[in-house]
Amino acid sequence: MSFLATACVVRVNRERFQKMVFAIVMGLFPVLLVSCGSGKLPAFQSGQTAYVTLPTENSVLLLHINGLTGAITTGALTPQVTGTAPHGLALLPHKFLFVANSQSNAIAVYKIASDGSLSLSSTPTPDGGTGPDNLTIDSSGKFLFVSNSFSANVSAFSIDSSSGALTAVAGSPFFANDSPGEMLILPGTSFLYVTNSRIGTVTGFTFSSSGVLTTVPGSPFVSGPGASGLAVSNSGQYLYIANSTALNPGSTTVGNISGFNIDSTSGTLTRIIGSPFTSAIGSGPSTLVADASGRFIFATTPGTAFSIWAFTLDPTNGQLAASPGSPFSVAGGGLFAVTDSIGSFLYIGSQSANGIEAYAYDPNNGQPTTVLNSPFSTFTAPGKMVIDQ
Repeated sequence: MSFLATACVVRVNRERFQKMVFAIVMGLFPVLLVSCGSGKLPAFQSGQTAYVTLPTENSVLLLHINGLTGAITTGALTPQVTGTAPHGLALLPHKFLFVANSQSNAIAVYKIASDGSLSLSSTPTPDGGTGPDNLTIDSSGKFLFVSNSFSANVSAFSIDSSSGALTAVAGSPFFANDSPGEMLILPGTSFLYVTNSRIGTVTGFTFSSSGVLTTVPGSPFVSGPGASGLAVSNSGQYLYIANSTALNPGSTTVGNISGFNIDSTSGTLTRIIGSPFTSAIGSGPSTLVADASGRFIFATTPGTAFSIWAFTLDPTNGQLAASPGSPFSVAGGGLFAVTDSIGSFLYIGSQSANGIEAYAYDPNNGQPTTVLNSPFSTFTAPGKMVIDQ
């Protein structure tokens, strides 16, 4: 082979090699970024879809969350239906959104399109109780539960996985003591817990394979005055409840957080040693949320003074300790508190702001930093929010 021919072969092979290396590097580039550092996906997290109810507007608002910055942009409103006052909501991810119409005592079912937009699936289903307030769905997606604040019970429905249609469970609704409000299902179990704000308790249920509710032994359990928001540890061992009007001996702080051990067999609750836990200063915690990492529990209050209480959770005993710098004097709210699935952002429903306060929080100590352009307007006071994740 001539020198010129040999040189051409080498040049072609080198060009092919360079292209091959470039293709491999570009293919691995996202993986490398994801694998390094924190293991999260900030650079490639395109965003999430969320929904918020607007009770006075008789509508549900579509939201888009920027996965990198946490900023919210608003999408379409569902058609207004007078006299519905939608409040609580729950979803089967990317399939159906269920909404409690608190004024018309019915549950609306919306189909979720690929772009996140909503369309009413059928005529709303009668709830069977009065004042439907909050909704939750079990881990299998088979059952929907609704707390009815005026009729002191919980409605239970089976969910048709293909259409979202609801069918009342035999015996529904089930007595849940006075003023049932916030609800939580322990992930991966059949335990359902409901707070009773007027009597300061939490009612515990277990549900059967057909969705029938039975109270757990010892229920209801005393929590504290104004029992409202709930959160559970990632381990499923500990349950926390915000007592918004509880007094703390020797302290001017109003409100505290009750912590309970959860019996994995019976669902019975027993107090965590040191419970209740409170802040050095502040008043009126009504919402609770655990972050995705399981390290923090956030409690929020209305106003801007000492409004976010951040606690670190000891996984060995469930005890809570105030994070350094907590409570934080930033704009808060008492309507809801949710975190994103990555564990980067905290969203708080604010009546005074007619919108949503958004924060990035430090993964080391939970300290919140306001997201640019927060609060994000929802035009009127929001009801509840859920992220499709």
